[in-house]
Amino acid sequence: MTHSTIGIIGAGSMGGVLARHLAELGHHVLIANSRGPESLMAFAATIGATPAPVADVAHAGDIIILAIPTKAVPNLPPGLFSSLSSSVVVIDIGNYHPELRDGRIHAIDQGLTDSQWVAQQIGHPVIKAFNNIFAGSLAELGAPKGTRGRRALSVCGDSAEAKATVLGLVDDLGFDPVDGGTLRESWRQQPGTPAYCHDLDAASLRRALAEADQSRTAQYRAEQEARIRRSLRGREG
Repeated sequence: MTHSTIGIIGAGSMGGVLARHLAELGHHVLIANSRGPESLMAFAATIGATPAPVADVAHAGDIIILAIPTKAVPNLPPGLFSSLSSSVVVIDIGNYHPELRDGRIHAIDQGLTDSQWVAQQIGHPVIKAFNNIFAGSLAELGAPKGTRGRRALSVCGDSAEAKATVLGLVDDLGFDPVDGGTLRESWRQQPGTPAYCHDLDAASLRRALAEADQSRTAQYRAEQEARIRRSLRGREG
């Protein structure tokens, strides 16, 4: 495994888990949030990461992970990614939740995948990964290569080289890597689809990706948002 410098923008549940695990693997991890590096000092110290401003994290090095809500992407500093080398891998781990959080984004509602939209907003190609696993599963279910029933994660993107980097990262984190196709195909792992957050092994994940019905994309998302609402109401009760 080659150690990289990895910048993570977003320190919520998913960004935090990735930062912790990637630092444990020996990567140099920089982490940022909208509140500034001072708010991350204690957390970063406990996991071996370095808190930094968003602009510094975006230019940290080899891999950048966007772990922020879809609606927050246009609010990133203008031109943040404009000077990045084409060799820098940007991973979008977000999911579009129009009713629960993000508001309606016309281009996505008209058929653009959420990560295609993110790539347009930032002006840099992205790889879609880590969006179809819960933070708890990511934190706890990683296993050594070759483990029977090892969970799998799919990765979508248009650059074979960038996708290979992320597939390797998935393997290092303890999950069987599955090539999910181009970025256009990433709708197959968006919220509510058969491949979304079911902790599947590689063979089952490939079947789930194949079984997805693109005509049901909006329905998948709406059904998932309904499930989240029910879960939230249950916790409140």
